[in-house]
Parts: sequence; C-alpha cells; structure tokens
Amino acid sequence: MHRNKHVKADIYTQNTSKQYEKTHTACAEGEPALLKVFLVEDEVVVRRGIKKNIAWEEHNYEFAGEASDGELALPLIRKARPDILITDIKMPFMDGLELSRIVKKEFPETEIIILSGYGEFSYAREAIQLGVSSYLLKPISGDALIKEIDQVAERLLLQRAEKAIQEKYRLEMLDNARPDRSRLFRDLVSGEKTVSELLDLAETFEIDLSASCYSIVLIKLSASDRDPQHFSGALVQANEELESLGGPNLLLFDRDLEGYAVLIKADSEETLLETREALTARIREIAERYPGLYYAVGLGSTTERLRGLKESFDSACQAFAHRYFTAGSCIIDSAAPAAPAADEDIDIQSIDPQAINTDRIAEFLRTGNAQEVPYFVEDFFRDIGNAAGNSILFRQYILLDLFFCTASFVEGLQQSRDELPAPDVNKCMSMGGEFARSYMKELLTKALAIRERAASNRYDAMVADTIRYIENHYADPDLTLNMAASHVRFSPNYLSRIFSEQTGQTFIKFLTDYRMNKAKELLRCTTKKSSEIAYDVGYKDPHYFSFLFKKQTGISPKQFRGGEQPD
Repeated sequence: MHRNKHVKADIYTQNTSKQYEKTHTACAEGEPALLKVFLVEDEVVVRRGIKKNIAWEEHNYEFAGEASDGELALPLIRKARPDILITDIKMPFMDGLELSRIVKKEFPETEIIILSGYGEFSYAREAIQLGVSSYLLKPISGDALIKEIDQVAERLLLQRAEKAIQEKYRLEMLDNARPDRSRLFRDLVSGEKTVSELLDLAETFEIDLSASCYSIVLIKLSASDRDPQHFSGALVQANEELESLGGPNLLLFDRDLEGYAVLIKADSEETLLETREALTARIREIAERYPGLYYAVGLGSTTERLRGLKESFDSACQAFAHRYFTAGSCIIDSAAPAAPAADEDIDIQSIDPQAINTDRIAEFLRTGNAQEVPYFVEDFFRDIGNAAGNSILFRQYILLDLFFCTASFVEGLQQSRDELPAPDVNKCMSMGGEFARSYMKELLTKALAIRERAASNRYDAMVADTIRYIENHYADPDLTLNMAASHVRFSPNYLSRIFSEQTGQTFIKFLTDYRMNKAKELLRCTTKKSSEIAYDVGYKDPHYFSFLFKKQTGISPKQFRGGEQPD
C-alpha cells in the first residue's frame, strides 16, 4: 500500500501561521507560546519526513517527541504531555486506537489526529467514539496535514480559552460569595438549621464540614491607645497574618468589629485540642511581633455534632466576654472554673476600683454585642463581689454610675437618652442584687440596639457614597472592592457586609449589573464594536465581557444589538 514518504517544509503558509497567532492571541493570558506535538508512526521514512521537514517552531509548534509504536510512545507521552498527538492507526505491539484510548483517559484535553492507510468505516467509528479529533486517510499531502493540525490547534486553544473564562467566572463568583461567609457562620451557630441544610450551605462555599469533633474559638486583636496611627497600621498587618491561618481544619470567619471566629474540626478530640493549642500559640506569636498589640481569645467547648456548634459558640462568647475584665492579652477557656464569689461582709478597702471602672462599660458599649451582654454582666458582678452587689448603697451607686455612663455613650452617638430605662430606686432597694443584674442587662441591650440603629444610618450614607463611586469609576478595569473601601474609609470586609445587607447584592454583583446595563445602552445607541464597548464598561478581555453578558442576558452582545430576545 502506498504511503506518503515526504512532507515538505513549504507546506506551511504565512496565512496558516497568522491564523494560529490570531487564535492564540484570543485565548486566555498565560497560555504557552508553543503547542506540543507528539508523533507515533511505525514507518521510519514517514516519521522522519514529518519530523525533519517541518519548521515547527517557526509556526508556533514544538515537536515534543516521537515513537515507532504505542507501547514505546506511552511513557514518553506521559512525560512530555503533548497538546496534540498524531498517531498511525496500524502499528505493532500497541495500535493507534489502543494508544488513543489510554491517552484520552489519562489526558482528556490532548487532541488526537489519527493517520490511517485503511479506509474501513469501523476504524473511523471507533476513533470518533474515543473522542479523536481527526481521522485522516493516507496518503495525505503535507498541506492537508498541517491544515488539519492548525484546525485542531485552533479548536484546542478556543476550548482552553473558554475553560479559562469559566474558571475566572467561577473564582469571581466564589470571591463574590465570600462576604456571605459571615451569614454561613451565623447559620452554623444559630442552632436553627438542620445538619443537611448546614452541609448544603457549606458546599456552596466549597467547604467540607465533615469531622468527628468541632470547637469554636473567638479571637480579637486590639491596638494600644498610645500611638493610634502607628498601632493602627500594625493592627492591619497583624490581622492580615491572622487571616492567613485558615485552612481545611481551621475555618476562619471575619466578624468585623467583633474580631474573628475560627471553627476547628478534627477526627478526634485529642487532635482538636492539639490544633487549638497550636492556633493559640500562633496568635501569641503574631501579636508579640507587633509591640503594643493585645489579643483576646475565647475557647469554646468541644462537640461531636454540627448542631452542637451553638453550645460551643455560646461557651466561647461567655469566655470571650471576660476580656473586658482582664488587663492585657488573655486566652480564656470556657472549661476553666469561674472565680469564687467574694465574702458576704463588705470591706470597702478590699474592693478593686478597677472592677467598677466605667471605662470597661464604655469599651463594651463600643465593641460588644447583644449576645455577650449576659456574660459581661455576670463577670462584672463577679469582679466587684456578690457581697458588694448586695449592699443597697453600693448597688445604687453602681446603677446610677452605669446609667450615666450609658447615657453619655448614647448621646455621643447623637441619639436621645430618653429611650434608656432609668434605674428604679425603689426596686433597687427592695429586690436586691438580682434586680441590679436584670437592670444592667436591659440597659446595655437597649444601648447596643441604639448603637446599631445609629450605625445603620451611617451605613446608608456609606452605601450611597460607594454607589456614587461605582457610577464614576465603573469604566476602570482595575476597580475593586478595596478601592471603594479606601474611598469610603472602611475595611473591605466591613464594606462588603454592609453593602450586601443594605442593597441585597454583593459589591461585585452590583458592579457587574451596572456595567452590563451600561453595555446595553451602548449596544442600542452606538455603532461601537463589542470589543470597544467591553473596554468602555471596564473589561480588558472582550471574550470575558461577552461571556458575562450572555450569562446575564441569555444572548450574546451581537444578538442583543440585533434585537433578539433570550429564550
């Protein structure tokens, strides 16, 4: 049977090369400059002709290797990982179909061109079933072969470009969903979701919750007041280091002003405790690297069930609330026994004035949350001593001092103190220390609600300012959440959460929708090319713009301009 023994170098044309370069340029950034081609052919003359007489590199290909049969080729292919495999179909030891079957299984993205001197349809049919790109009959001219290689290369690069675009979109949407991790954490510790619901929610964030043991750890880093500007920068750096501690068994959640929560999961309680100890050691190490920074850590109880995370979180909150009564850095374990109550007899000299220092209350009003109120109140009275709390005179003094401190805080928010419950002197006298505790809880809870309402008003202005910033800068392809956050002077995580809560959309979703609406206007009202419009609305890559446009509208920019409606 006649076989083509010579493949001439001049079969490559300038047009073919330009076509390839055009295709290559259209693909995702970072694509290798040369596609690898591997040849398997049992006839030496044919194999040598294909290898030697083609200027591979001049035409953006790399000749990555050759072999005389599939058995010899396979280990070489595994090492070279070619983009395109050209193989004869009829060879000794291992034929082209068997080789193709193995290559497609191990390297599904490799494109395969089969050369055959046999015209039987059964070979072509099996090749198609294997996912072979082309089935060419010998003899084949050099021009036809290189034309086929170029067509295969074009399809390959376009497929890679499409996959790159889809991966970019997936990562962007994943990043888009990250602000909602705080909602995931709230669901995990609320006790209101079923286990299957929690697992489904975690899966949307690509988080694996499976484990035999769990525990919650609450963390907060704070800066010294001596040099706020210097320590503020140190705090940002330390928090960035802290955020890098997350991993498969340490799930880190940003709680904004309240610090961070870490969900530790492990296969045994022993491993969990070892992991927790390593975590606290790392926190100490980070904080100690920045003199003037303090850390507070609340260690929650361990649980074997996902539904037990509520109890672990509650115990962590109880431990964490004690930070207001601890000088300097602290690690508080919820399993540690509570401090003993004071003696019943009141010794005024024995009372620590720091225990009734309103600075602690003011700090709690600034940074605490409603869930911590009961624990803060219990720690407050434990510190001053039950006997002191049971003194009518002392109790009245404490509650009045507490009220005026809280009223001053509320007025500092430019809110009315009239909403605060005033201390009832008669009940204070008749109902004892339990009333004092109950009143303090009510007062602090109300003050925190006022704080949140005042903050919400500020959020409205912040979100409006952020939207104006998007409207003025949407055409900037480098526009990011960080840039907007810097403009409104909030942290990116904080802005992301507030923006989502106030608008019902994440920052990136709002920005994408705004850009797409602007693109629709330009498609309707101008004759600009789609690639020009892509750049005008903030996208460097017109292919990614078209992908997003079709993702949102269901049709391409060209179809939209032509008046087509989505299905």
